[in-house]
Amino acid sequence: MDKVFKIIENEKKRQKDQLHLIPSENYTSKEVMKAVGSVLMNKYAEGQAGRRYYQGNQFADEIEWLARERAKKLFNVKHVNVQPYSGSPANSAVEFAILNPGETIMGLALSSGGHLTHGHPKITFSGKYFNSVQYTVGKDGYLDYDEIKKLAKKVKPKLIICGTTAYPRILNWKKFREIADLNGAYLMADIAHIAGLVAGGAHPSPAPWVDIITTTTHKTLRGPRGAMIMITNRGFNKDPELSSKIDRAVFPGLQGGPHLHTIAGIAVALQEALSPKFKTYAKQIVKNSKVLAKELTKKGYQLVSGGTDTHLMLIDLRNKGVNGVVAAWALEYAGIILNYNSIPFDTNPPFYPSGIRLGTPIMTTRGMKEKEMIKVAGWIDQAIMVVGEEKLPEEVAKKAEWLKKFKLRASKNQKLKSIKQQVSKFCHDY
Repeated sequence: MDKVFKIIENEKKRQKDQLHLIPSENYTSKEVMKAVGSVLMNKYAEGQAGRRYYQGNQFADEIEWLARERAKKLFNVKHVNVQPYSGSPANSAVEFAILNPGETIMGLALSSGGHLTHGHPKITFSGKYFNSVQYTVGKDGYLDYDEIKKLAKKVKPKLIICGTTAYPRILNWKKFREIADLNGAYLMADIAHIAGLVAGGAHPSPAPWVDIITTTTHKTLRGPRGAMIMITNRGFNKDPELSSKIDRAVFPGLQGGPHLHTIAGIAVALQEALSPKFKTYAKQIVKNSKVLAKELTKKGYQLVSGGTDTHLMLIDLRNKGVNGVVAAWALEYAGIILNYNSIPFDTNPPFYPSGIRLGTPIMTTRGMKEKEMIKVAGWIDQAIMVVGEEKLPEEVAKKAEWLKKFKLRASKNQKLKSIKQQVSKFCHDY
């Protein structure tokens, strides 16, 4: 057996043995994996379905048409492009299609829970080639729509992006629409994190309010790692050529041949998401998230915005005397996987932030419900308290070199090992 397959088996075991709380990760079905691992990966299919630059694409066209039709039905949109390789190229394609260099875009700042492609300055495509203006959350952790409105009046953006990666509250699409209409701006919703919640009715849909929707197809949607760009009825009414502009921006503007095996997996995942069972799943994600947030709050954790309405939560660890990096590593040692994350107005640098981000999609996929969330909250607290007992000065915890020297005393290691054993047994029950 090639060493690669041994590593894959190790990863399979890791995914089974550990408790996964990263909100942007999920498990796909066996049917999705079967489609992604199919002979479709052998075929080139440059161009759009029905208009290819290669021969032999009869079945490739059928797959792509099927994926598009299922997405249109699921999200109630008029046009779908299923070819983007991932979420960042999808967002870039939209910007490339409707903006000229130097024109103004508005997006949520990375430090407030936005994404790099929403205009993060200097180092990204969106921040380099366009005049990027970033809005932020307020001190309470919520989006301040009045402040966003004032900013839009001032800078007159051509495109407003509403979408998040670390914002735990429901987005008010109607208010974003009102803000965009002040200046006739295009309005794009990036629902990469919440697509499954929208599909399952656990979060309001942006389709009646925005012009364009982008999303990845994994995360809460439980598909393979791909992306989609969707045009709503509003988008068509605003610009009848919008779909053509975006299709051309994807190919040949930004990428070559689509990954047909991924598109096949997307088609399977979309059909799964159209089922009543998926709606139950999406709503359970939110139920689990709310219970986990409530239990952690009871244990003295400070949640950004005070809680969650979605699949994720962001925790400010400063009152626990632990930084996010140290907490994340200790939790991994205990068999609990999440990610360290900046919090709004964080005074620590991004590599050593004050917070952690966690969510419930994978736990819900595994069949866990509210009562399991109480146990999970307890293990998280135990692991973080082990680290907190070290009582290391905050200024030391910030330093990169300190992380390399990070060693828990033997007694602490035993405590984390004990949590890991409990977590592993718990995971095997699901």
